[in-house]
Amino acid sequence: MDKHTRILVADDHATSRRGLRALLATCPATEVIGEAANGQEAVCQVGDSQPDVVLMDVRMPLLSGTEATRLIKDRWPGVKVIVLTLYAACEAEVRAAGADGFLVKGCPAEDLLNAIQWEAGT
Repeated sequence: MDKHTRILVADDHATSRRGLRALLATCPATEVIGEAANGQEAVCQVGDSQPDVVLMDVRMPLLSGTEATRLIKDRWPGVKVIVLTLYAACEAEVRAAGADGFLVKGCPAEDLLNAIQWEAGT
């Protein structure tokens, strides 16, 4: 059996999470193992489920995606974090926090899928 890339989707907008889940369902090599609506949930779920990749929005309530990325990379350095956001200007900030990848929402679907495959090493 082929290894699936286990993905956690962290975005405060339910519509974005549903859209990402639907897109990832078209790729047989990926499996969405959870969703988080804020940065605190994302950190907790990474601890509980140990995904291979986290798709992380930046601006979220309770704990920003930047701070959640920093915590995740400090605690679980093997978990890859790909930031997917509307805010292109925050790339340096999230890279400094440890993000492994950075994409702007609205990018072609194949760019996102390629980034996941690249970071997961598949």
